[in-house]
Amino acid sequence: MLGSGAALATVSALGTPVWAQEKYPSREVRVICAFPAGSGADVFARYFAENMRPFLGGTVIVENKVGASGNLAINFAARAKPDGYTILIHAPSAIAANMSLFKDPGYDAAKAFDVLGSVCRLPFTVTVGAKSPHKTLQDLIKTLQQKGDKASYGTTAPTGQVAGALMKDILKLKMVEVPYRTAADSVNDLESGNIDCMMYDPIFAMPFHRNGKMRVLALSSKERMTTAPDIPTMNESGVPGVDVVGWWGVAVPKGVPDPIKAQISKAFIQMAEKPETKKWLAEFGSDPFIVGPEDAQKLMLQDIKDWGRYVKIANMEPKG
Repeated sequence: MLGSGAALATVSALGTPVWAQEKYPSREVRVICAFPAGSGADVFARYFAENMRPFLGGTVIVENKVGASGNLAINFAARAKPDGYTILIHAPSAIAANMSLFKDPGYDAAKAFDVLGSVCRLPFTVTVGAKSPHKTLQDLIKTLQQKGDKASYGTTAPTGQVAGALMKDILKLKMVEVPYRTAADSVNDLESGNIDCMMYDPIFAMPFHRNGKMRVLALSSKERMTTAPDIPTMNESGVPGVDVVGWWGVAVPKGVPDPIKAQISKAFIQMAEKPETKKWLAEFGSDPFIVGPEDAQKLMLQDIKDWGRYVKIANMEPKG
């Protein structure tokens, strides 16, 4: 009887290893999520994973690897075996951003990942609590100017950190950044007024905005989003030059065989093109943004350059 090692080495009559003929996926596929269960990122990752499953075929599970502004998950995925059974559903813009936000991110985005497609793009929000007196970003800015270094803004992710830092730098504000591990951790402080505003992702903020429990004052994109046309941009609300937008996609570690990459990419894009997916994304203020592997990879490489520029403009010190 053959042992496991001998079985793996078994060769077909055509000279092809038996394992190479194995149908993909033949076992469960792990989707890595960089933020905690219940967070906006987790909601996205689970929705995309569940809805690409019928197109991929097989079992898909989500694992949360939380820490270091998403860097823990990114590094975990980068070091995973390149066999197609570990997939990172995340913002490639954040994978690129961390190259400038950390002194040593632990990976080289250009060499560590293949981005296989995108699904949507979304800005960050400037959000206040429902009880806040501020109805517009201009109102908030006046208060932040008056409070000086007693003013504060909260962040939970790199895109929000840069949007907040740009607002601080452009308007010469003295407000202090308060980083939170998760968006949920900040809600009590925002509602009580202990913090003046939050830089939330729209996945988290828009449902609260729509039910009246928070108020989104502005978005960090240059132009208004088609899914939230009533919300002005920071650019048109007194903070000129801000255009910081994240985009979501699927990535795998370098080295995954081309046929498997093609299968993952096809399943993800089929999921992204569903009318139900576009309608669901609209509820979170996300515009559809669907591109294939070649364009997605180019965009991530461009983001590496852009985020280096953002961090310099915002006078941000890379984290240790």
